[in-house]
Amino acid sequence: MTAARSWRPACEDAHVLASPGAESTVAEGDELVAFLYADLSGLNRGRAVPLRNLERSLRTGVGWVPADQAITVLGPLAEPNPWGSLGDLRLVPDPETRTRVDLWPDLPPLHFMLCDALDLDGEPWDACPRFLLRGALERLERETGLRLWAAFEHEFVLQGHSPAPPPAFSMEALRLAEPMGTQVAAALRLAGLHLENFLPEYGDDQFEVTVAPRTALAAADAASIVRELVREIARRRGWRASFAPLMRPDGSGNGVHVHMSFRDADGAPATHDHERPGGLSLVAGRFAAGVLAHLPAICAAGAPTPVSYLRLVPHRWSAGAACLAAGNREAVLRIPTPTAFGGADPAAQARLELRAADGACSPHLLLALVVLAGLAGIRERLEPPPVVIGDFYSLPEDELRRLAIGRMPGSLAEAVDGFETDAVVQTAVPRDLRDAYAAMKRTEIALLEASSDEEGCARYARIY
Repeated sequence: MTAARSWRPACEDAHVLASPGAESTVAEGDELVAFLYADLSGLNRGRAVPLRNLERSLRTGVGWVPADQAITVLGPLAEPNPWGSLGDLRLVPDPETRTRVDLWPDLPPLHFMLCDALDLDGEPWDACPRFLLRGALERLERETGLRLWAAFEHEFVLQGHSPAPPPAFSMEALRLAEPMGTQVAAALRLAGLHLENFLPEYGDDQFEVTVAPRTALAAADAASIVRELVREIARRRGWRASFAPLMRPDGSGNGVHVHMSFRDADGAPATHDHERPGGLSLVAGRFAAGVLAHLPAICAAGAPTPVSYLRLVPHRWSAGAACLAAGNREAVLRIPTPTAFGGADPAAQARLELRAADGACSPHLLLALVVLAGLAGIRERLEPPPVVIGDFYSLPEDELRRLAIGRMPGSLAEAVDGFETDAVVQTAVPRDLRDAYAAMKRTEIALLEASSDEEGCARYARIY
């Protein structure tokens, strides 16, 4: 039986001369750096290069295939898709996303960067969701003078760490998960991210991790990075972290709440106006109106699995109604109540919270669609939606209409219908990207057609 191999970096020119019963010697340059592509599936896929080749690979990237963008998370390639067997791409890493976490003495570091997809002439690939988001943000700043800041708040279930679920929000739940929380804090620090909260949540073995807001592209990148770090830390303990929308149909869902605020050219907050409803500035209100006007398309990106819609119903504290509300966690768009003590500034706290998304989403595609929809609301000078106060489920029908409280899409198929016919998607999202995404989702729907809700939840729980 061969002895266990340990991670022992040596000098650059060391040789690997392993024999049965002996430890291997690993050179420092053997460390693998993954070039990851945050694709439409909500997963990070890619290739790795040895550290010794990194400088060259930073310039030229690594090869990739366009049709990889159309691989469904359930396995099969979506058919038809825009590319088939044709074409080649390069995945070129963004050094700003470089993440290296070295917390495990018996294993090499987790080392990766997120990539843009380029055509072979070095031009941006028009089906890359990261480029779509970058372009949407540039358009927002050019037309309004505003920059969007955002933060993704993730919930996940930790499996295998305790014999029975401890009480919700309890110290016991927090301590049973250690050193998970402490290592998440350390890993985020090493990745250049700031942990705001790590907490046990309401559901069985459910936790939440929140990081500080950043500029919107960096926030979407951070969402992809957070998922990889949390999964890796769980793996190293022999546990498993799942960001799937639901572990079982009657369970608590894992949401991704996207917090968004605006800053002007001088970096000053631009989301707040204490004289307007909900404390929202006019531009933020029109942005919210645009989001609600294009909500089905946004849901197709943010709640991208058939089982996602089991949680987007009333009384699940996710997003039971299509409206803008102050404080109410049942609204798809929420204005969080600001802290009024300790010198807290309401203007700096003002933000919109989108509550329909989950951990199966592509953060870049989702945020791109939100920005494009919100910008359409600003450009078209839409009337800001009413800010609903209190419990809206008890209101009569005429009051629901007056407050413009609509219903959420009832299924992924309905949301994808909205995505394919949405005016913003048709005009602002490149054809290949939108066709590939719709084909992926239609394929997933067909693959799960004969499955029960329980089977669907179980499949996605294993993937995400």
